[in-house]
Amino acid sequence: MNRRRADTVAGALVAAVLIVGGVLTWQAYQQQQAFEQMGSMMGTSMGAVHGTNPLLYVLGTLLLSAVVGGGYLVVRDEFTTTEVTDRSQTEMANPTEPESIESQDGSVQSEGKANPESQPQARVLDLLPDDERRILEPVLSSPGITQIELRDRSNFSKSKVSQTVSALEKRGLLYRERQGRTYRIYPSDDLQQKQAN
Repeated sequence: MNRRRADTVAGALVAAVLIVGGVLTWQAYQQQQAFEQMGSMMGTSMGAVHGTNPLLYVLGTLLLSAVVGGGYLVVRDEFTTTEVTDRSQTEMANPTEPESIESQDGSVQSEGKANPESQPQARVLDLLPDDERRILEPVLSSPGITQIELRDRSNFSKSKVSQTVSALEKRGLLYRERQGRTYRIYPSDDLQQKQAN
């Protein structure tokens, strides 16, 4: 069972015990008050004779919630797992798996990652934050894309696209040319040359 889910279930169980205990304590307190009021009208003390003392409910509730919560914490590691633990155990169980693959051109690259020496534009894209990468990828695949089309492809707001394009332009990764009420955006010459290689 997933540790987060087990923690949630155990927390909900402790909360349920506290809520039920609180309700029972409140009912016992009201019953005790009613007996005391009735006894004062009759001139006798009926509270000592009838009903359970609310203090017993309070102590029972705290004890039961401590047993449930503490018991869970004791057995938590045995019955739950975390994704990180599973992943590290899997990697330790298969240490002989190759960590890299030799590509057709003879360069060695890690699985799922681009080799920076053979693909310089991939290196640039890998170094960028996600929002800048989402702006630069369409510009590389469609040079001359308008800022409006870029907004549609990246699913960003108009101001987010404008700010990100300005930041990339300042760093020399792209440039834009005015066309009517919008801009056409092109990758910089350096980036295009690296992409062609």
